Amino acid sequence: MKLTTLVAALTLGVADVSGHYIFQQFGLGAKKFGVYEHIRKNSNYNSPVTSLSSNDLRCNVGGNSGASTSVLDVKAGDSFTFISDTAVYHQGPISLYMSKAPGSVTDYDGSGDWFKIYDWGPTFNGGQSSWPMRNSYQYTIPKCIKDGEYLLRIQSLAIHNPGSTPQFYISCAQLKVTGGGSSSPSPTVKIPGAFKATDPGYTANIYNNFNSYTVPGPAVFQC
Repeated sequence: MKLTTLVAALTLGVADVSGHYIFQQFGLGAKKFGVYEHIRKNSNYNSPVTSLSSNDLRCNVGGNSGASTSVLDVKAGDSFTFISDTAVYHQGPISLYMSKAPGSVTDYDGSGDWFKIYDWGPTFNGGQSSWPMRNSYQYTIPKCIKDGEYLLRIQSLAIHNPGSTPQFYISCAQLKVTGGGSSSPSPTVKIPGAFKATDPGYTANIYNNFNSYTVPGPAVFQC
């Protein structure tokens, strides 16, 4: 291999890695916690999950156990924020999910029911689309959900390279919710299983005749 070709390949590799990101910090109200404080630590650095059948889709590679992660006390209706190490770099939707643990969330692998609480999708204006690519995403704990311990999951679905496998960037926070209501959220899904290779939002070509978009997964739960 020629030196110039080698340098170009190495440069491309570095650029690709730097284009990845990980949601590694959590905030509650105005308070920002430390890196991986209350967030399950993954073991794949900032690499994505790409298999639709993998349990890693729940809380990322290495994130299906929360034994070493602290649980944060929150109140239903509290404002929270997921914060990434660098701004989201790839076009695609951002979604928030929750799943109630049957007992302690530190022992919960996320194999139960998940419900979606919010989507950030594209906006369309004058034949152009724009995506919410930034390094923090804020929303609120639903006021009507039952008290208990939950996984709170953020998902960035990167569809920036049509024809290639889409990429999931995922993190889960561990919460204990109090002051809630009595609602049983619906619709619910299992992860994996919530996303299919035939979903229009999974296979969308964002560069060709792109004027509408449906975020993959269930409908957003409304209190």
